[in-house]
Amino acid sequence: MTLNTHLHITAWGLAFILFAISVVLHKQGNAKASKIVQMILRLDYLLILYSGGDLIANYFSDSPKLGEAIVKGLAGIWVIAAMEMTLAKLKKGKPTKSGWIQLVIALLITLILGFGRLPGGLM
Repeated sequence: MTLNTHLHITAWGLAFILFAISVVLHKQGNAKASKIVQMILRLDYLLILYSGGDLIANYFSDSPKLGEAIVKGLAGIWVIAAMEMTLAKLKKGKPTKSGWIQLVIALLITLILGFGRLPGGLM
């Protein structure tokens, strides 16, 4: 695995930790701390987008799995959108079930393609 792959996986791991902390803080009634953690999470999204874009760019050089890499990239963006949607609905007091469902589906697609099908993953 390349350094960029490590950066991408680490950034995603950090994103899920920050997402969980933000959800827990909000449910505990600490909205200000939750907002601060969410802002840090949004900075982490920049690392994810940069490293993910670089990984997809590597597939443009005559790779037979370019289509899968593009779908994985779109699913990764969907994960970020689902995380943001879930946090936004949580803060507004609206039901978050649809956000959680989308997050799980997008995450499964991303993990299966990233670690199971595309080169550079763990498999």
